Amino acid sequence: MKVIGLIGGMSWESTAEYYRIINKTIKERLGGLHSAKILLYSVDFSEIATLQTEGRWPEATKFMCDAAQRLERGGADCVLICTNTMHKMAPEVQSSVTIPLLHIADSTAIEIKKRGIKRIGLLGTKYPMEEDFYKKSLIDDYDLDVFIPPEDGRTIVNRVIYEELCLGKVVEESRNQFQQIIQDLNARGVEGVILGCTEISLLINQKDSPLPLFDTTAIHAQAAVSFALEDT
Repeated sequence: MKVIGLIGGMSWESTAEYYRIINKTIKERLGGLHSAKILLYSVDFSEIATLQTEGRWPEATKFMCDAAQRLERGGADCVLICTNTMHKMAPEVQSSVTIPLLHIADSTAIEIKKRGIKRIGLLGTKYPMEEDFYKKSLIDDYDLDVFIPPEDGRTIVNRVIYEELCLGKVVEESRNQFQQIIQDLNARGVEGVILGCTEISLLINQKDSPLPLFDTTAIHAQAAVSFALEDT
């Protein structure tokens, strides 16, 4: 079994889900007392969030590359960035290490293609919704049509993530707002929705949506297990 390297803490609530899902999936696949071999480098999210909001992306990139290098030196066989937003610097992180970076958008797009879906909605922080670093891969590499909410919807989603979910707060009114945003995407002909922030699944699950939901936390974690077990 290979060693899975996780860059976590962004937020710790979603990183705990990665740890749970990876170990649960290993147990389901191998049975008995088996559990995953994991190295976790957990950051102080306050430091990262400050770099994000102040637009200090070169510093954030250096931070993430350092975390990946620490995992590689510790014996990890792959690296996962346990957040969608910080895939903004995924190319630089991959270039900083010799082990593979398992990209969250790749894992998610593969699952979408398996379902035969073409028109996909994307919910996340403002960074993956509004910038190209995430959407471009889905469009160029996987031939998907990507839809995001209008500005007021994007503001709601971003606020709920940072002011509630990242602080461990699950608010019923916010769930209702997310459901309405998904309904609006449905009305635009969208066939499924990416939960493109690893915290969103703490608020919304499949029973809350008329459209298929693609939980990037679960998909990414399961891709890590497949990598870890591919030679066993």
